[in-house]
Amino acid sequence: MEKRLKNYLKQMEEMRIEGMSPEERRIRAQALLIQIGFFQHERLIHLIVTVTFAVLTMLAVMLSFELETVAGFLLPITFLILLIPYIRHYYILENGVQRLYSFYDRLIGREQEVSG
Repeated sequence: MEKRLKNYLKQMEEMRIEGMSPEERRIRAQALLIQIGFFQHERLIHLIVTVTFAVLTMLAVMLSFELETVAGFLLPITFLILLIPYIRHYYILENGVQRLYSFYDRLIGREQEVSG
């Protein structure tokens, strides 16, 4: 999914909005909304998995203090090793979807508002 997102982002960056007719912009915006929906779904699934692994990691850390065995200390380390790629992947999905939102805003002619 990461490769697909990166390829789609590259495709969106190369798209030239200036020469498009309003109808073509509308069609491209609709297609982009469909892709955003796919990536949002993937992002939600990975958020659930990432949070689950984070909770399991915390439980394993607490359990390791109770057990005080080698296996008890290996379990939280194993969960941490697995948690790092999940966090990285979720980060990539989150930032990619945010960039797709900005492409959508440009397609429909709505400039991004800066809040601060």
